[in-house]
Amino acid sequence: MPAYSFEAIDAQGQPRKGVMEADTAKAARGLLRAQALVPLSVEPVNAGGKPGAAGVRSAGFMERRVYNPTGLAIWTRQLAGLVSSGLPLERALTALTDEAEQENQRNLLAALRAEVNAGAPFAKALAQHPREFSPIYTAVIGAGEQSGNLGIVLERLADDLEERQALKSKLIGAALYPAIVTLVAIVIVLFLVGYVVPQVANVFAGTKRALPILTVAMLAISGFVRNYGWLMLIALVLTAIGGRFALKNALFRQKFDAAWLRLPLIGRLARGYNAARFAGTLAMLAAAGVPILRALQAAAETLGNTAMRADALDALVLVREGAPLASAMAQKKRFPGLVSMFARLGEQTGQLPLMLQRAANQLSLEVQRRAMALATILEPLLIVAMGLVVMLIVLAVLMPIIQLNQFVK
Repeated sequence: MPAYSFEAIDAQGQPRKGVMEADTAKAARGLLRAQALVPLSVEPVNAGGKPGAAGVRSAGFMERRVYNPTGLAIWTRQLAGLVSSGLPLERALTALTDEAEQENQRNLLAALRAEVNAGAPFAKALAQHPREFSPIYTAVIGAGEQSGNLGIVLERLADDLEERQALKSKLIGAALYPAIVTLVAIVIVLFLVGYVVPQVANVFAGTKRALPILTVAMLAISGFVRNYGWLMLIALVLTAIGGRFALKNALFRQKFDAAWLRLPLIGRLARGYNAARFAGTLAMLAAAGVPILRALQAAAETLGNTAMRADALDALVLVREGAPLASAMAQKKRFPGLVSMFARLGEQTGQLPLMLQRAANQLSLEVQRRAMALATILEPLLIVAMGLVVMLIVLAVLMPIIQLNQFVK
């Protein structure tokens, strides 16, 4: 049964808005009149969770998602709690619809509830909103419905979303301070070189005395920045745009990602982060009852590094041909050995999901530890580097003044 967004006026003349289910728009207006409401507008809720013409399935180019990653994790946790407590799925969706704070969230949940009330599986209802719910999310829900353990599967899915978001937040937090320090240092240096140093040059231009070598070098740098700075900025912008287009080429992107993994420090972090995400997703899907080949395919698609994604897909081919998962993963050297080791233990003990989850947890902790250690080292190094650059600029300014003072004496 489709959902309709309505605007109406009650008997006291107060405006009313909401979402209701009906067979047709005409039936929805009849239901409103039966509630002593005067309908002003009744529009179907499309698959994007917003009122619009029937059959509209695509979202706007700049349209924001209804749930951000944190919001989706919270919503999944709420739904898991309601379903696990024994509440039917339709009533759980109704409760969450009533509690939704934003209109687009209410519209999306009303559309899901309408599909479920019409007899569609919950996973199929979610699949009609690919912008909001990824194929992995939908696959896990479908496996939970088929096994009859939807509540447990929702709890695991919420755990995975929260852990992934927590890891991402910690990595961003570790990189935020060095990034801010670097940006401030660049701005200060450009100001000193582009404005302060030329002022000093004007002061000593008429002295007809030879300036110190450091001052001459700084004046040369200042002149280059003032005369060609805009060309450098244009070159940087064009390089960034060209790089963005080049990365859209699959072969170039894979070579770039492979080279990125070979970097001394950042490459190791990238390997650990992607491996943790892969192992965690594979563990969640396997625990939900998804077949291993399908789970491998879905887990590979979560990898942001295309080189590691290609390795995971190669491992999928080996598993399809009959090789154990541990042997297939051991042949892919871009993945840490921890993944294949825990996969082997899981296959030997019959607890593959549990062992893969332990591997994901260990890799996540290792990534967090390394990221925090790297940030701890970078912070004082950046401050010292900034201090040295500023000191050189100050010396370049002060040395002619000291030289002139000694000449006067």
